[in-house]
Amino acid sequence: MRKLLTDAALTLVPPRRDRHGPLPPLMLVLTLITGLIDAVSYLALGRVFVANMTGNVVFLGFALAGAPGLSALACIVSMVSFLLGALTGGRFSTRFAAHRGQLLTRATAVQAALVAGTVIAAVAGHGEVTGLIRYTLIVLLGIAMGMQNAVARRLGVPDLTTTVLTLTLTGLAADSSPGGVSAPRTGRRVLSVLTMFAGALAGALLLYHAGLVLVLGLAVLLLVGTSVTAHRLSAPSADWTRPLT
Repeated sequence: MRKLLTDAALTLVPPRRDRHGPLPPLMLVLTLITGLIDAVSYLALGRVFVANMTGNVVFLGFALAGAPGLSALACIVSMVSFLLGALTGGRFSTRFAAHRGQLLTRATAVQAALVAGTVIAAVAGHGEVTGLIRYTLIVLLGIAMGMQNAVARRLGVPDLTTTVLTLTLTGLAADSSPGGVSAPRTGRRVLSVLTMFAGALAGALLLYHAGLVLVLGLAVLLLVGTSVTAHRLSAPSADWTRPLT
């Protein structure tokens, strides 16, 4: 338990010379945002994911088999949007490859603009998420999450992909003492899982009790906060901004 708490503390307050600097806590904020946005996509946009593409591939298979309540078109639109976002994130990663701080700053700023677009669309729809409004939200959120996934991949902080937890959970079990391995970064992995859970829980509660616009607005605020924080901490001489070799 003591080791777990220590690992968690190091995730939130990394050592002064840590190669990732403030990236771990910032990536946890992005993980929280993923939980919020997937709560919106699954619960408000008709059983489709915009961040979890594994789920969409499975849903697409179910939909084509005739399972009720699923839309093959929504799954396809989400996956295409995600791929477009990942392509954009890949280009950002190449352009700002020499400075991880600038990469995160610019990428989250673009994400914030995309999610702000969904707020505008949701307000225009007066709370009704049907037809054009539904697909507008799926496209904008899918692009935003595809971009986040690509950028997180380039930033390379272990166990903090921000959108996928399968390998994180696998690592918790496989790299544990019962598994015969001295577990590295246990605290970071636990925090990643708990943060995603917290985002999904908060997103669902806010969606049911406060409405879609508030959830999306909260995601925008978190993205703006992440972008501003990354910018302020991105001194040219900071070790953590350098690309991984």
